[in-house]
Amino acid sequence: MAATKKSTRRSSSASRGRKTAAKRSTKSTSRRKYSPKAGKSVEREMKAMKSGKLMSGRSGKKVTSRKQAIAIGLSEARKAGAKVPRKKAA
Repeated sequence: MAATKKSTRRSSSASRGRKTAAKRSTKSTSRRKYSPKAGKSVEREMKAMKSGKLMSGRSGKKVTSRKQAIAIGLSEARKAGAKVPRKKAA
């Protein structure tokens, strides 16, 4: 006796279409978190860090951490008035 296996694959093109439409609608209503000006500031600081010219505030030590370079860039963007979320409380 040869058992025949039924196909378990369903046509999910209709449900896939609904999901993408729902994603698009939520994406268009959400706003940008960081302004382009903030991105440029971070980009500038990252380049300075990679070239070895980025120094930290008071101590003047060379910055080697990627996270620290991003933090410096966002801080400068905040001071310049760019749209950047607030710092998280420690």
